Amino acid sequence: MAAAIQWVRSLIFMIVIYAWMLILGIVFAPYALFTKRGALQACKTYARSTIWLASWMVGIRCEVRGNVPVDEVVIGAKHQSFLDIIMIFSAIPHGKFIMKRELLYTPVIGLYARRLGCIPVDRGRKGAAVAKMVKDVAKEFSEPGQLVIYPQGTRVAPGAKKPYKVGTAVLYEGLGFPCVPVATNAGVFWPRTGVMRKPGLAIVDFLDPIEPGVGRDQFLERLEDVIETRSNALMREVGFEPDGAH
Repeated sequence: MAAAIQWVRSLIFMIVIYAWMLILGIVFAPYALFTKRGALQACKTYARSTIWLASWMVGIRCEVRGNVPVDEVVIGAKHQSFLDIIMIFSAIPHGKFIMKRELLYTPVIGLYARRLGCIPVDRGRKGAAVAKMVKDVAKEFSEPGQLVIYPQGTRVAPGAKKPYKVGTAVLYEGLGFPCVPVATNAGVFWPRTGVMRKPGLAIVDFLDPIEPGVGRDQFLERLEDVIETRSNALMREVGFEPDGAH
């Protein structure tokens, strides 16, 4: 019975947050079309209100740990669910994301992604996509901000394994900014698919930056090690065994 009640609460929560996205998108649209500040304010409002709604509608409490970067950096983040996007964006002052190109054509999200300066990537073109991404990022960084990229390229379920791709290292080299790794356990409570949202403590943890100048192979190895090690620790902290013995 408890599980059924939680599923119903989760369904209501999902309806509410997507309806709220549409409402905010329409209300802020005139402001966002004329200034990036309007788009940023709309997205910050959505992120923070969604975190608040999650706390009392489905029992997901959100906690941000570590030193949140405020300067120009590349953020290499573990990506398990929509929730970690919301938590990271809510925490950093001027976030912009490397995102799959298809999202530009979705209602509301596409408009605001463009206005925030998010960088679309055609994931099917591989090498060509990486080269274009670097060019687009260099152009977009005429304005300061924190660039968020997911080194594994997609959402990865808690405990699942997926290789880290070279794109993060290319950006790290090309931009010359520090890279801040981010670990999370958000997918334990807000999974990639399905309706069910589980109560508990969702965490994103901003880790020590990797300063510029580290070689590409060493950088990728270090990035993967610190993100995976810390993400596994965060999952164990809330009772989920990433190796499957939970």
